[in-house]
Amino acid sequence: MWEARAAAGRGAELHAWARESALPAVRGAAGLERVELFTAPGERVLLIALWTGEPRPVPEPPAHLLARPVHRWTFTRTDAG
Repeated sequence: MWEARAAAGRGAELHAWARESALPAVRGAAGLERVELFTAPGERVLLIALWTGEPRPVPEPPAHLLARPVHRWTFTRTDAG
């Protein structure tokens, strides 16, 4: 999971960057099962990717769009259904 918080008033720009740059960077990668892009309160943008292999890194957004550094978490699937 990848989560970025936009600088004040830059949520739409960060979302557009993620749609145009982050999604294409991971789509089509070997081992990618599914990728989804979300927005959340607080001008946050989240990208959740399910991998069957080694995850591909998501590129860094332009610094002027960010309120703080990007957060990344890696989870291990234990149950699906």
